[in-house]
Amino acid sequence: MKILHTSDWHLGHTLYGRKRHEEFDAFLAWLADTLERHAVDALLVAGDVFDTGTPGNHAQALYYRFLCRVAGSRCRHVVVIAGNHDSPSFLDAPRELLAALDVHVVGQASADPADEVMVLSDAQGAPELIVCAVPYLRDRDVRVAEAGESLEDKERKLVEGIQAHYAAVVALAEQKRAALGVEVPIVAMGHLFTAGGRTVEGDGVRELYVGSLAHVEAGIFPAGLDYLALGHLHAPQKVSGSETLRYSGSPLPMGFAEAAQRKSVCLVNLDRDATGRGTPAVQQLDVPVFQKLARIQGNWNALSQRLCELKADDSSVWLEVTFDGDELIADLRERLDAAVADSRLEILRVRNSRIAAHVLDQSRAGETLDDLDVDKVFARCLAAHDVPEEQRPELLRAYTETLLSLAQDEQTQ
Repeated sequence: MKILHTSDWHLGHTLYGRKRHEEFDAFLAWLADTLERHAVDALLVAGDVFDTGTPGNHAQALYYRFLCRVAGSRCRHVVVIAGNHDSPSFLDAPRELLAALDVHVVGQASADPADEVMVLSDAQGAPELIVCAVPYLRDRDVRVAEAGESLEDKERKLVEGIQAHYAAVVALAEQKRAALGVEVPIVAMGHLFTAGGRTVEGDGVRELYVGSLAHVEAGIFPAGLDYLALGHLHAPQKVSGSETLRYSGSPLPMGFAEAAQRKSVCLVNLDRDATGRGTPAVQQLDVPVFQKLARIQGNWNALSQRLCELKADDSSVWLEVTFDGDELIADLRERLDAAVADSRLEILRVRNSRIAAHVLDQSRAGETLDDLDVDKVFARCLAAHDVPEEQRPELLRAYTETLLSLAQDEQTQ
């Protein structure tokens, strides 16, 4: 039997205001073709289907169109769990209808392990796979808060609760397999942060529990699983070096920090011999790049030279530009826009390190311009240039009026 493991689609995600519907549409079309090309029997989606708990109409349409297409293909089963970005109730709402299409959705954890254990059958009705579909486990799902507990107590109880939940679900799966009398594989799913997991700055991966890292060790997962399909981390990676405990990673880069990251899905062959033994074979399938992203950095000469090179390639690239020259260029954005005019280059973000050096609070480690609103940046610029205190309120008022006027002009265009 073949399964395909993917996660962290984040349908509806925007990149600095740029909608990405075409990328998501292209990915889902590629994924449907891949299921057919590799004769996949079951698709596992390990959480963060949507970018927010209230996805827009376009994101929903992409999701349901894809599921309908897969339902009409040779892929017999789809199992979807919720991630921390997903709304459990939103995902669960159509679950009875989707079940008629062999699409199984688990949006929230249940006190009854049976709600997360499903026995999937082949075309002849014979059981072929047992899936432990464990969604993102929220704090309230695995821990009872107590007055006066320390942070260490909270973290310990979180990890213990996650471990106990998986133990109960997998134990029931093993009982079901024993009752079947057939050595079918058992696969588990999850959406969590394992200890040692790799992330990159700015990838949007959130800590899952407020005030706690709660990164779980690989040892919390019961032995005997044929494969563990995880979501949450965007970089494809093994857990503790295991071939069969994996994050598939996000299929699209969620930010410029992931621009150079290889994106993939996991194709897992679960074939067994006559005795029921066999080691799953895992293959990473590279996801095509549907929209190029690039980061460029330097002084004005370096930036203009690099932009000329990209224009000469006639590439369609979304850019993050960081200016780190010594000179103060007040019209940096205008210069950059002129440099990419009449090309397929699009600048989504400009970072001006020269200005940042003036306005960032050096006493606050890690503070960036993204942490400040436009009014605070302007106020700090006034202070950095020693503008007299009595002049600042009037200048700030004029600045605010200018921003409002620009916003109104944009709305009427």
